[in-house]
Amino acid sequence: MKVGIIGGAGYTAGELIRLLINHPHAEIGFIHSESNAGNSVTDVHGGLIGETDLRFSNSYDLNAVDTLFLCQGHGQSSIFWQNNIMPDGLKVIDLAQDFRDESEGYVYGLPETNRRRIASARKVANPGCFATAIQLALLPLASAGLLKNDVHVTAVTGSTGAGVKPAATTHFSWRTDNLSIYKPFSHQHLAEIRRTLTGMQPDFEADINFVPMRGDFARGIFASVYTDCDMSQEEIEKLYRDFYADAPFTHVSERPIDLKQVVNTNKAIIRPEKHGKKLLIASAIDNLLKGASGQAVENMNLMHGYDATAGLHLKPSAF
Repeated sequence: MKVGIIGGAGYTAGELIRLLINHPHAEIGFIHSESNAGNSVTDVHGGLIGETDLRFSNSYDLNAVDTLFLCQGHGQSSIFWQNNIMPDGLKVIDLAQDFRDESEGYVYGLPETNRRRIASARKVANPGCFATAIQLALLPLASAGLLKNDVHVTAVTGSTGAGVKPAATTHFSWRTDNLSIYKPFSHQHLAEIRRTLTGMQPDFEADINFVPMRGDFARGIFASVYTDCDMSQEEIEKLYRDFYADAPFTHVSERPIDLKQVVNTNKAIIRPEKHGKKLLIASAIDNLLKGASGQAVENMNLMHGYDATAGLHLKPSAF
């Protein structure tokens, strides 16, 4: 299967290239980057030295590939399709937020809820990283109609979540040994989170109080989510395990979890635990993998009828 990448110089594209050059069923046809055209891929993604001789291209042929990944900034995917015609037979996975509302025929690419629709889709909108971690913490509750009260979320993300282009809050000297809040109660991922939850539980109208935080580490998301719930610990654990029984990458832990269990993998690890009438759910993912490129490859696998785990057997950076 031939694949193409538009916008090949960013963090998510770098991880996508790493996964695809080691994928048993994929061959990269082109990696487009206007700013790096002609340069070796390893000039930008130095971790791939010795693994590929590919170069960035300033041109692309959409008819020469079976799957196209759009890895440009938010808003750029819409512009791309204003200037290009999608060939018959091409499958598209968009890693930006342009079509996460399922406009223009896109299917929302969260496999834990949309596996069958993804498998038959031509166009998939990959979920946001925070949205993935938070939804996976709450989906079993929504499926059982148990979201009756406000949901409170604090989630910390690594600096790679801000993208490769330097900004005041991404420089090492500012980010190291530092924590900060940004976009409290107004983060753009709230829209897709609520859309999914109300799709599963139509009467869910309570607030989702989300406070995102910038962490002093490079990659990963750790979310702490809590709400009221009358079920026992045993009932909650059964609910979560049953819901994720067929999800190859989402695992329910009986013990407290930490970020290093998921970094460098496509795993999501969930730990629900009761504290009186409160249910606390910890959720951890790698923002660049399960929160972006790994989930995109998982969606590609489903769209082409491969095993969902193909090319995604990755070891966590546990130490």
